[in-house]
Amino acid sequence: MARFPLRRAPRRAGPSIDDRVRDLLSRMTLEEKVGQLVQYSSREDMTGPASGSSITPQLEKGEVGSMLNVVGAAETRRWQQIAVEHSRLHIPLLFGLDVIHGYRTLFPIPLASAASWDMARIEQAEHIAATEAAAAGIHWTFAPMVDIARDPRWGRIAESAGEDPFLGAAVARARVRGFQGDGSFAGTDRVLACAKHFAAYGAAQAGRDYFTTDVTERVLRDVYFPPFQAAKAEGVATFMAAFNDIDGTPCSANPFLLDQVLRREWGFKGFVVSDWGSIEELRAHGNVADIREAALKAFNAGLDMDMENGAFGPHVAEFVRTGKVSLARLDQAVGAILAAKFRLGLFEDPYRFSDEQRQAALLLAPAHLEAARDLARRSCVLLKNKDAVLPLKTSGLKVALVGPLADAPLDQVGTWHAKADKNDTVTVRAALEKVYGAGLRYARGCETQGDDRSGFAAARAAAAASDVVVLALGEDVFQSGESTSRASLDFSGPQIALLEELHRAGKPIVLLLMAGRPLLLEKIEPMVDAILVPWHPGTMGGPAVADVLTGAYNPSGKLPISWPRSVGQIPLFYAHKNSGRPEPLRPKDPYFSRYIDLPNSPQFPFGFGLSYTSFVYDQLRVSAPVLTESGALTVTVRVRNIGRRAGEEVVQLYVRDRVGSVTRPVRELKGFQKIELAAGEARDVAFSLTPADLAFWRADMTFGAEPGDFDVFVGPDATASLTASFKLD
Repeated sequence: MARFPLRRAPRRAGPSIDDRVRDLLSRMTLEEKVGQLVQYSSREDMTGPASGSSITPQLEKGEVGSMLNVVGAAETRRWQQIAVEHSRLHIPLLFGLDVIHGYRTLFPIPLASAASWDMARIEQAEHIAATEAAAAGIHWTFAPMVDIARDPRWGRIAESAGEDPFLGAAVARARVRGFQGDGSFAGTDRVLACAKHFAAYGAAQAGRDYFTTDVTERVLRDVYFPPFQAAKAEGVATFMAAFNDIDGTPCSANPFLLDQVLRREWGFKGFVVSDWGSIEELRAHGNVADIREAALKAFNAGLDMDMENGAFGPHVAEFVRTGKVSLARLDQAVGAILAAKFRLGLFEDPYRFSDEQRQAALLLAPAHLEAARDLARRSCVLLKNKDAVLPLKTSGLKVALVGPLADAPLDQVGTWHAKADKNDTVTVRAALEKVYGAGLRYARGCETQGDDRSGFAAARAAAAASDVVVLALGEDVFQSGESTSRASLDFSGPQIALLEELHRAGKPIVLLLMAGRPLLLEKIEPMVDAILVPWHPGTMGGPAVADVLTGAYNPSGKLPISWPRSVGQIPLFYAHKNSGRPEPLRPKDPYFSRYIDLPNSPQFPFGFGLSYTSFVYDQLRVSAPVLTESGALTVTVRVRNIGRRAGEEVVQLYVRDRVGSVTRPVRELKGFQKIELAAGEARDVAFSLTPADLAFWRADMTFGAEPGDFDVFVGPDATASLTASFKLD
């Protein structure tokens, strides 16, 4: 990534941030303190006087702490000037925005980037996102979303790192590092990160967004908390409370989550923001009678900033005066918000992030676009490649490019596309036209929704005149993301009818599945020769897909989620528990945990992904038969590239605890390494295991490992069969 000159903040000398916060708090009125808890959203990007006039008096009185959805160096400077130059204490605003997978340069959606299993490049992507957002005056992103997601019906799985706590924690750490760097904010290329949604938002029943959850404390701690703990350990500046309830208490007013776990157990010192309208929604949950009671419950539970819904501003001062909220609690919340502003250097220079020249230089910088292309191709997962139909030749080949997503710039970038402009996007069609020129025949064929089949004839004609069909199907931008839960995971509209029409032409078909989640492939897979999943790959998704299709890049992506055969299997994940009847007790015994109409297994397992070369695993060994309480052991495997070209492989280590005081998963991911091997090259890959890696929440709700026998499995996915064992003493 290219380095750009960054304007440095003035050297900070003298009192510590804590001292400066205490001093400022001592000079603030009650109303000014409460104002720091208030966040307002822009209307129409606040481009005219009418859209922002109603909050200008509050800004001038220093009674607004933050704004979201105000974007651009000029706009953020304008609103900052009102807050700083007209208020009594000149306290700057925090500007927040959902920078989920890029600001102007859009990277693959988070589920896709997790499929790269490449933490260095995920970190780099978020650094670029922070660089661009900060240049446009943004101080704070509402990312990363670190929710574990095991139900692809849930639309926000697109924003997640998938089903696994170990992989999810690694991605959380990488994304926080990318946004925040070392946390010093000495330059102007970092922003505050926000770990969301705390907690278990991805466990919504029936896969319905915003719906209730039913998870035990043990499952919370073993499955849903680890990525949040990882984000906290990496120094994440803020948390966001989730919409759902936990054990009957909505997360925005849940003292177990916000006080006991987050602050007392984990020692979090930053601040917690509500999600949009979530305090008001306590009434809909049936947990409070009115907004006043909602504000009291949420604030006393540990929620610090009120996003948009007008709960804290009208009521918290009254609560303090009447003793329902302590001054110490108010000062703790306000102090955390002020500390973030001091960390960013906003008191030294409120406008340091609002630089129009830097904004013009950095948005869509060539180095940013190249990084986006690189991560997009590393995120592509090859699920099928019959008779090595891929990679495609780049000369002498006639290609029919068909499908509603082949030339769809906004659909290609996917959900939460920040300030992306569709004119920035290089589509698959544009990229393949550069490769094949007149040898490419394009036909849209149909749309992702509706039932218009008038484009089928042009698609048939393109296929008939070509040697191979590349068919881009999946979901449009409005079919995944927030509030886009689906009861069916079938391809919508006439897309399958289009595939059936092309299948009858008898030409090889390469399916490009561009979506924000797994879609059902069991009936489709026999009709296609190859399946490549680019997900929603972002601004440079077209060139990235072209790189993979033509072999300029050898695919290395691996699934971060199990791919179901049917909606009836969901939730489906590899780290499940065994039942008392996990397999036939006797030959042909039907009385075990199964479906009578479908295998239990996913169509493609967690961690799966093909390459244009082949890897063999052997010589698995464990350094010692016994792991002691204070020791470590090494698990080593030999990996060989037996193909004819170089390739990357994600070597995965799984562990099974044979006997526990509570039932344990059949396997748990405990390590992975992405390695590159030349054709014919072999390498030993080593993993270290300590007792801490084997710890879980035991029957007495203490955390730790238990002595006993363990199995290790190493291979290319969660079904790895190469195994060894050891004992924890």
